[in-house]
Amino acid sequence: MTTTRTNHTIPFIIVTVLFFLWGFITVLVDSLVPRLREVFELSYFQAGLVQFAFFLAYFIFSIPAGYLLNRVGYKKGIILGLATMSLGCLLFYPASAGRLFPVFLLGYFTLAAGITILQVAANPYVAVLGSEDGAGSRLNLAQAFNSLGTAIAPIAGATFLLSDKILTTKEITLLSGIDRENYYVSEAGAVQGPFLSFAGIIALLAIAFVFIKLPELQKTAKGGYSRLLKKASVWMGAAGIFVYVGAEVAIGTFLVNYFLDLNLAAYIMNNESMAPIASFFLNKDLNDIDAKAIVGAFVFFYWTGAMIGRFIGSFLMRFIAPFKVLITFTALAILMITLSISSDGLTAMWAVLAVGLFNSIMFPTIFTLTLNGLGELKPQASGLLCMAIVGGAIVPISFGALADSFGFALAFLLPILCYAYIMFFAFYKGRKIEVAQLHDVS
Repeated sequence: MTTTRTNHTIPFIIVTVLFFLWGFITVLVDSLVPRLREVFELSYFQAGLVQFAFFLAYFIFSIPAGYLLNRVGYKKGIILGLATMSLGCLLFYPASAGRLFPVFLLGYFTLAAGITILQVAANPYVAVLGSEDGAGSRLNLAQAFNSLGTAIAPIAGATFLLSDKILTTKEITLLSGIDRENYYVSEAGAVQGPFLSFAGIIALLAIAFVFIKLPELQKTAKGGYSRLLKKASVWMGAAGIFVYVGAEVAIGTFLVNYFLDLNLAAYIMNNESMAPIASFFLNKDLNDIDAKAIVGAFVFFYWTGAMIGRFIGSFLMRFIAPFKVLITFTALAILMITLSISSDGLTAMWAVLAVGLFNSIMFPTIFTLTLNGLGELKPQASGLLCMAIVGGAIVPISFGALADSFGFALAFLLPILCYAYIMFFAFYKGRKIEVAQLHDVS
């Protein structure tokens, strides 16, 4: 047993790096939205297309990725996923050089296609990289690193992508033709360096996987998808994943714009307790930093809350049924959004940031509740649930369109409805589990 664990240490570390990597890059996308919106003069709806391109790949590639991995093997699948991610990052260079927004969208789509392949492969790999008894512990550890990536990405984005002065559309129109062109070139070029670095790092990881020996995984049963489509609870769980990811991404994507709409930069700079926090994260005098970066630094707490909440939820589920924890967390998320849109200033900010804490357990809990009782169909169900991550493409642009037309207060009703559905699903699935348990006892 000792030898097996030792042999799997390096593969586990590298697979865990993949969890961190896709969490970090996914949230870093959010940091680009405010910059792209000014440079390309985008509406909130058009800015939401960034997330649409990213999460559409989950819908298109999830099931094909499952077939691919079953055909060529998980090791080759992971290498292909990493290579695809690296290509996506490289596409940011011509997109930046020519200020071609459609090429930006293509880059995000390609990047997400690679992440989709990795996500379909990485979860089962973590489960087999060691003893069966420790599979749950390893998977939680890997997911914690995913949350770590989502937590530090906003700080990296605020520091490297939003820290310099970004002109408004009105200020850009006042520039001369040459100055305006030079500004556009410098702004679009600001994203070239980070993503070229990502391309190189990801390519090195792909090369590393060529030389790593990974265990073979058992192939899934045939005909599982046709059987799954007849189960209402699977469809309901997939809808739960759809609306959860959509709500989480929509809020995270537009937090900076929401904070700017609330004029929170001024609140923060004039508050004796808040200003030092922003200065600490950005490591600069706030008077020399754009307002987007000041408020953007606090998005860190939204994603950090998700990481902390995962540990809290895991502890609570030792004593409380998971569906009851899910009901409680969704109710608290709705309460926090309601408090935010009905208040202003720092109360509104901290209330919406607290939603991240209650988001934490939703994805894995919806996932496991859906898989409950499916037996050999669990692998195929996992593929369908992964496909439902496309909610991160649909809900944000809908949120953006509502914000464009009616303002953020009304737009936030959309994630409230998403959380309300998750609460309904938790009631429904929890009741079915309790009935099944009663039958087992009798």
